[in-house]
Amino acid sequence: MGHKAGFVNIVGNPNVGKSTLMNLLVGERISIATFKAQTTRHRIMGILNTEDMQICFSDTPGVLKPNYKLQESMLNFSESALQDADVLLYVTDMVETPDKNADFLEKVAKLTVPVLLLINKIDMSNQSELTAKVEAWHDVLPKAEIIPISALCKFNIDTVLKRIKELLPDSPPYFGKDQWTDKPVRFFVTEILREKILLYYDKEIPYSVEVVVEEFKEEEHSIHIRAVIYVERESQKGIVIGHKGVALKKVSTEARKSLARFFGKSIYLETFVKVDKDWRSSERALKSFGYKLD
Repeated sequence: MGHKAGFVNIVGNPNVGKSTLMNLLVGERISIATFKAQTTRHRIMGILNTEDMQICFSDTPGVLKPNYKLQESMLNFSESALQDADVLLYVTDMVETPDKNADFLEKVAKLTVPVLLLINKIDMSNQSELTAKVEAWHDVLPKAEIIPISALCKFNIDTVLKRIKELLPDSPPYFGKDQWTDKPVRFFVTEILREKILLYYDKEIPYSVEVVVEEFKEEEHSIHIRAVIYVERESQKGIVIGHKGVALKKVSTEARKSLARFFGKSIYLETFVKVDKDWRSSERALKSFGYKLD
């Protein structure tokens, strides 16, 4: 039997379960997944390797109409996923209607590669609602193959994987068989810290935050990390730190626990908070943080 390999890109609107699905498909916790929209800001690759197959999954930010330069970069990541896919997974759910972000859907409809339209969260519906949803989506994307799933309940995930394998082209692997992502280790430090910030702060704070790892020193049994949390306003800095540093200490403690599980080593984590005024609208700041603007 020959070897199959290809790029399977995951797109869709915010909060439909793309990151949860990605983690299930890859079998590693690569994308942070929270209940808040706009959790994913970058295009993140997770690589699934078997003896006769290599699937390069890409999780992307939720599709939205951008209001500032950071969101323009996020949309660029999503649209780039339409250009290099061997198979596209368009993820929606039982709540969303097919008329949301029609411009993006028009681009999906024009693709010549196979499109699997995954209707997530079917555990929240009944059969008649699901039938109506399938018919509505078939009218919008008639060439797409529709598969109902529940990422939360892990329902039909094996069916999706089986179908992807059938659709992949014959090809040697693109990456080493021991590689599971294209991101450096520092990236996962920033993502885990951002996840804790998303979970523990309310309102605008999580969306005004970026994390930069200034130092990552790995030893045999431990890793020493120094990270800076950037915010847009002095008032936000005070909120992130909290009274007598309690809020920042809580986030750092929870991040350290998750990092220890992720790397399998003892973690020594120092966190600092700095202000970079209006960084979400600054090309200079966004480029320095690794966002794609073109």
